[in-house]
Amino acid sequence: MPFVKEKFVVPEPILGFLFVMREFGLSQGEAQRLIGKGRLLIDGESYLPSGGTIEGEVEIVYFKPQSRGLNPIFQTPDFLVYDKPSGVLVHPNTMATPYSILDEIRHLAGKDANAVHRIDMETSGLLLASKYKNAERFLKNAFEIKSIKKSYLAWVDGRLDGEFTIDEPIRINNDYSTIKHKVFIDATGKHAKTDFKAIRYDSDLDATLMECYPHTGRTHQIRVHLFHVKHPILGDPIYGCKYKDSDDYLEGRQSPEERYRATGATRLMLHAQSLEFEYGARYHIVSRAGFGDIEKMICPKGQREFNRI
Repeated sequence: MPFVKEKFVVPEPILGFLFVMREFGLSQGEAQRLIGKGRLLIDGESYLPSGGTIEGEVEIVYFKPQSRGLNPIFQTPDFLVYDKPSGVLVHPNTMATPYSILDEIRHLAGKDANAVHRIDMETSGLLLASKYKNAERFLKNAFEIKSIKKSYLAWVDGRLDGEFTIDEPIRINNDYSTIKHKVFIDATGKHAKTDFKAIRYDSDLDATLMECYPHTGRTHQIRVHLFHVKHPILGDPIYGCKYKDSDDYLEGRQSPEERYRATGATRLMLHAQSLEFEYGARYHIVSRAGFGDIEKMICPKGQREFNRI
């Protein structure tokens, strides 16, 4: 588990944040944030005064990366690129999260290394990470100003042909009582634009392999845009499913077989395929995962209970 609780003996009185700074090589702000999160404990209780003095036996809960052997497919002195498997978080969402790509990033590049953008847990493919803070600031800003170009591959329900663009605003959903979608198309939402290109149609599966080029970076943008044109991504447990199927998935009541039939695949069939950006030189990095050849994860159309909306 990446978050561990470790005992330390403080031989003489010292400011709590100063001890944490020296022990872990943190800045004052980082040390005070750790204490503010309740991760410095005395007698099993969180010690919150960041300016308080500590002495004797204390415990500290901190992130200790544990590698599972996933190596970057490309790296420079400033950044790394991973081919993330489906089903793995980028960052731990709780202290009980057993593993995330952050484990690999910091195991290899140290405590200041970090992912600079998001990929949903079930989405596979390219993830860009910085090795230190200045690189992180530069790359995050590059995403903000949209100078980093991304492409995705997706297997979608039904047949699509040619090239087309979806330019529909996306709004956050604040009411989950009738629909489980995190976002939806709405005129009052934020601008969202995606270009699509059909690559290959499989008639046995009634599924099309698509290239997807987002111009904006809204939450679930590709997923909700394809759902909007009635060709949801196969394996999507939220967009395109019946309310009960989405609810069962989110509440952990859905078996793998039920998900396979209800959504049309064993996982979300979305893959981050390429990254193109400038960082001193011009980089164009392409995934090595061979996503287009994983049709075996798709449920044949005759067995699907998938309800195209």
